Amino acid sequence: MTTYILGLSAFYHDSAACLVRDGHILAAAQEERFTRKKHDYSFPHNAVEYCLREAGISSSQLNYVAFYDKPLLTFERLLETHLATAPVGIRLFWKSMTVWIKKKLWIKYLIEEAIGEDIPILFGQHHESHAASAFYPSPFAEAAIITVDGVGEWTTTSYGYGDSNEIHTLGETKFPHSLGLFYSAFTYFSGFKVNSGEYKLMGLAPYGRPCYVDTIFDNIIDVKDDGSFRLNTRYFDYISGLRMTSRSMDELFGGPPRKPESPLTQREMDIAASCQKVTEEVMLKIASHVYKETGSKNLCMAGGVALNCVGNGRLLRESMFEKIWVQPAAGDAGGALGVAMSIWYRYLKKERCVNPLDSMQSSLLGPEYSDLQIEDDIGRLGAVATHMKTSEIIGKTAKFLAQEKVVGWFQNRMEFGPRALGSRSILADPRSPKTQSVVNVKIKFRESFRPFAPSVLADHVHDYFEYEEESPYMLQVAPVRVDRRIIMTDDEKQLFGIEKLNVPRSDIPAVTHVDYSARLQTVSQKKNPLYYELIEEFYRITGCPLVVNTSFNVRGEPIVCTPEDAYRCFMRTGMDFLIIGNFLLDKRDQPQWEDERDWREDFELD
Repeated sequence: MTTYILGLSAFYHDSAACLVRDGHILAAAQEERFTRKKHDYSFPHNAVEYCLREAGISSSQLNYVAFYDKPLLTFERLLETHLATAPVGIRLFWKSMTVWIKKKLWIKYLIEEAIGEDIPILFGQHHESHAASAFYPSPFAEAAIITVDGVGEWTTTSYGYGDSNEIHTLGETKFPHSLGLFYSAFTYFSGFKVNSGEYKLMGLAPYGRPCYVDTIFDNIIDVKDDGSFRLNTRYFDYISGLRMTSRSMDELFGGPPRKPESPLTQREMDIAASCQKVTEEVMLKIASHVYKETGSKNLCMAGGVALNCVGNGRLLRESMFEKIWVQPAAGDAGGALGVAMSIWYRYLKKERCVNPLDSMQSSLLGPEYSDLQIEDDIGRLGAVATHMKTSEIIGKTAKFLAQEKVVGWFQNRMEFGPRALGSRSILADPRSPKTQSVVNVKIKFRESFRPFAPSVLADHVHDYFEYEEESPYMLQVAPVRVDRRIIMTDDEKQLFGIEKLNVPRSDIPAVTHVDYSARLQTVSQKKNPLYYELIEEFYRITGCPLVVNTSFNVRGEPIVCTPEDAYRCFMRTGMDFLIIGNFLLDKRDQPQWEDERDWREDFELD
């Protein structure tokens, strides 16, 4: 008998749905991709509908519905925290209670209403869902597991191990002591948006000097040799207030938080560098302790902090673990996948079959559109397109990239998780020193300092990077090979901050960050054949086996989902060409595009 399990995450950050059939992941998607509201945390009605449609079933055929955490435990934490800090946090108390009493406490009934069937509804614990999302799809029969995020119920960090179909938790850190909230607090203090600006803080860090590391260790976070830590809560305001940091933080760093969208100063760059280094040191100590406790050579990770690819790179290079696998949807969205897998393996006690390539199917778990559907959308939009054979599409696209054109690339199933991996991507030439500023400013409409990732043929990664493993999900940072680097002059070495941006660092300047690093995506023919074929053709033309890959969206917008989303983004930006399936669209051939109002008002800047 076939068993269908629907996993859900909602109401905190990045709602999502995932459908598992007999332990096999059929479909998964974030709600934001359908509603076009970034980090949408509402109930994932659209994502659920997609998952059922992809499987060709109705909700009546579901055997279980599983939610990724236990709302009553989270409600307990909120009540205890507010009581302990009363009357200081009365404003935050009323704000959170209004939402909880109206909606979040009634998740079981919301699920019943949405599904419309009498189906068992099960609840997993937040960090257990993260751990399951990390271990069960991994390529390891056994592994140590670390989950690190802001907070789930009470837990902020957990570690343990997985063996066959079992997961065992060995240790936890509880709220308010949280490495995720620590990083988010510095994200806030640097003027970026919490829960989406953490990538910016990580990207800004190489422009600064880690001159505040001792200040942070001496005042803000106490870390033991075993990786356990405690935060000095006088520097934070997330427990009882409406801000992430307190006035004590202002005093410690010589002024208030940077105002969003105001110019970046050396202080923010130095704070970013210091926060990043402290976070990496804590991650390394946690990993060292977990290695001693478990004795495993393999490590699986999930939780928002596991998306810190700079820290992941250091773990791979400096920890004792030989293999590291990070869930590509490491944040809350991945919890939907984790709890569904946990029901199959832990609740139903099914035997686990390990896929040596992992079971995430390259994280291509979202909607796919046929050429007929694409043609219908193109016609409805009044777009001008040329249908071509796949070989022609590959040849044309590679040629455009070699001519330093910027191409929107829309193929196959949409990615699950925050990274575009060659299905919903914007592509460009990594050899051009103009690419980073052009794509950031004229296409993505985001800060010029933000780095881009290379998609590199897996069998050529060693030619450009000091890296020995695969990184299919863009979750590892590695140094560019020394023989590829351009040595800075004495004058260039005196530059600070954003002044460093325009100094080419290697013969692939568009993907080389100021510290000579790059966030890698390795592309294999087996996992992503069409994308591999494109990069291979670019390599044949140019001698360069990699391309710039950034997500197909603009700042504040979710990654595109449908052909219509792709065309709209294409027409609003400075992209030169759009490839959707086997259709080629040239910007010069398109009718004039007009929005009724400023479209950027639809997206909340992140």
